[in-house]
Amino acid sequence: MKQLTHYNNNFKKRIFPITLICDNVTNAPNIGSLFRIADAFGIEKLIFCGNDVPLGRKMTKTSRATEKVVPFETHKNTIDVIKVIKEKGYQIISLEITDNSESLHSYSFPNKTPMALVIGAESFGVSEDILRLSDAIIHINMFGQNSSMNVVQATNICLYEITKQLL
Repeated sequence: MKQLTHYNNNFKKRIFPITLICDNVTNAPNIGSLFRIADAFGIEKLIFCGNDVPLGRKMTKTSRATEKVVPFETHKNTIDVIKVIKEKGYQIISLEITDNSESLHSYSFPNKTPMALVIGAESFGVSEDILRLSDAIIHINMFGQNSSMNVVQATNICLYEITKQLL
């Protein structure tokens, strides 16, 4: 048995109609990891929103050069970005646990409409103002004592489910 590499695997490149909007995600290793998973899941674009988005050397240690192949933008205001992308016909889906969020396990993602998945800051999640602009709010069922997980791991789980449904 031979282990496959980046150059000899059988995966077909594909771009899904998913834009990942990162609301005040400011941890450089998390940002680098988000580039990697955006590439792995064929996300059309990453949008980083906030005042201090670290796109330097600390980020590139975890991105493994995927920032060179994944289209991305930076903006100051998340709400302005969401309003513009909503006008373009995207469905806005926020990943957050709320009193009326729907389980990722049971949510049916749109297969004919582009979507924007909004993820929130490491410590504070997706803001109330953004949740009000969302067409849907989804959460990951958790079975332990903790009610949250790292933003990158949560995004991984969510993108896996979305792309699985879109295949």
